[in-house]
Amino acid sequence: MKEILIFAGTTEGRRLSEILSKEKIKHTICVATKYGEEVLESTPYLTINCDRMDEEAMRDFLVKGDFSAVFDATHPYAKEVTANIKEAAKETSVPYFRVKRNTCAKETSNIRFFSDVKECAKALCDTEGNILLTTGSKDLKEFVSEVSAERIYARVIPGAESIAICDECGIKGRHVIAMQGPFSETLNEALIDEFNISVIVSKQSGAAGGFDEKIEAALNKNIAAFVIGCEDEEGISLKEACSEIGKITGTEINLKKTINISLAGIGPGGKQAFTHEVTEAVNNADILMGADRMLENIRHSAKAYPYYRASEIIPFIESLCDAEDLKEETNIAILFSGDSSFYSGATLLFKELVSLRERTDIDVKIDILPGISSLSYMCAKLGISAQDVNIISLHGKEVTNLALRIKPYEKTFMLLSGVKDVNRVGKCLLGAGLDCDIYLGYRLSYEDEEIKKLSACECEELSKEGLYSCVIINKAANGKAMAPGMADDEFIRGKVPMSKEEIREVSICKLGLKNDSILYDIGSGTGSVAVECALLSNDITVYAIECKDEALELIEANKNKFLLDNIEIVKAMAPEGLKDLKKATHAFIGGSKGNLKEILQTLKEINPDMRVVINAISLETIGELSYILKEFGAKADIVQLQVSKSDEVGSYHLMKAQNPVYICTVEFR
Repeated sequence: MKEILIFAGTTEGRRLSEILSKEKIKHTICVATKYGEEVLESTPYLTINCDRMDEEAMRDFLVKGDFSAVFDATHPYAKEVTANIKEAAKETSVPYFRVKRNTCAKETSNIRFFSDVKECAKALCDTEGNILLTTGSKDLKEFVSEVSAERIYARVIPGAESIAICDECGIKGRHVIAMQGPFSETLNEALIDEFNISVIVSKQSGAAGGFDEKIEAALNKNIAAFVIGCEDEEGISLKEACSEIGKITGTEINLKKTINISLAGIGPGGKQAFTHEVTEAVNNADILMGADRMLENIRHSAKAYPYYRASEIIPFIESLCDAEDLKEETNIAILFSGDSSFYSGATLLFKELVSLRERTDIDVKIDILPGISSLSYMCAKLGISAQDVNIISLHGKEVTNLALRIKPYEKTFMLLSGVKDVNRVGKCLLGAGLDCDIYLGYRLSYEDEEIKKLSACECEELSKEGLYSCVIINKAANGKAMAPGMADDEFIRGKVPMSKEEIREVSICKLGLKNDSILYDIGSGTGSVAVECALLSNDITVYAIECKDEALELIEANKNKFLLDNIEIVKAMAPEGLKDLKKATHAFIGGSKGNLKEILQTLKEINPDMRVVINAISLETIGELSYILKEFGAKADIVQLQVSKSDEVGSYHLMKAQNPVYICTVEFR
């Protein structure tokens, strides 16, 4: 059976060979250098010919061989080689196909474009500083004929021929950077810094040649980029080449590629805290992504990108899926601090990746790899159990009622963003009068790790920036009340009327608040209802709406007394003051100032699913309410509650009756 002949010089040529070997299609691949031979993976279906051939040699090779077609995947700048292959194929009547490279260039003010090497070399004479040449060894003589070799740092493939050409051109020692590409943006930047580069020179070699990474590095370092461009060539894509080979050989070639994505929890950060599973995923990765501080601790040959948000990662992986030069199998490790299931962005990214998988023909496989959380790490270091720890995250979050979240618990663990959060914790504990032991962890698992005990005052004054976690031990913890039930005399009171204790508790129970409800307390008075509702959950938001100055002062005083950040005081009359507030799920009406119908109408417009509880004393109010509800077509549950409380008279306890109160629960639909 006739073979396929490939002339290779680019990633596309090697990739085409890999595909044919997988499909068990015999083929011969021609390369010009020993290094070109070394990077090819040997298989029973591949024959390698390493030789530089002119047109006559190519023609003889085609005549002696038994080839059904020739595919030219040489470099787009090797125009003479392409012309020779094309002519030899024509003379021997072997079908010829040009496999083109996907090239792209970004038009920016920092980049200059040149039609050929000679024009670029002359332009370099007008520049100053060191030059990083990434165009290979072939054109070195052209550059040194115009520019001093002392200015040039040449990045070439690590082959004897390339290094010999460098030596011949007077480029020696550390001016020769012998490395196999393509290179990451980070490595390009490192070379620019190491050799104090002022100009980077590149051919417009496309994604497979790492062109974009060179340009981005130049832009990031604010240096010039000289690009030797080439006109768009005619030819077929790698995918089209496979289709043609399929027709010639009668084989259905499966081009479905695989991207393996590991969402890896790396623990606190130090490599010694990586699980074996995570270490293996990192070591096998072709691409690494994560925040800078995570990547800086990993020395790896993979391309590294400082992406950690879904908005950055998803478009990047989409571009990989669309790239014609994507490898048959690509391994990506995306790094997350701590445990990937503990206050981590991994869960959100997983959902986004599942959605991406459903809209691409690439086989995307996703694994979430757990890590050691900073909670586990800190507790282990302190010798305390973690199962009964109260957990709070301030990492990039606004958290209300911080003191109240700490006060009931003996042990609290906190994730912190930086030193400002440490200062906030110290200030909060001091302001609440909480005498606690604070164990502060700095750069856990790194070589400069610190875990030390600080006072609240020391935390407030700390100035050393860094990544922190802390464990707070509160020996005076007395637990958290799980239901309303505050006595009237716990509140700061004046002459403003206040809902009595028993009425208040039944009314709050009738509200049926959830842990994240939003409540309007209309006619808040002293704020007793607002305070008790806000204390039920730190995630409840209460708007205390009141128009009297004396009452507003009392609400403020009670809010501060009970350390509540989740009460917002609104000086306004209802219903006018409701319209600019966040949409409520519940409302309590303790006083309506004669505007009951208007208030209920506004509440219904704001949220027809709102649950409303109204306290009424007079029959007239109940009568008015019955007409209003009938007009609205609303459902109401009315309870009359009369409370008698004991009162000491001499040596006796006599029951003293309070006024009966109607507690009306309203649902609009």
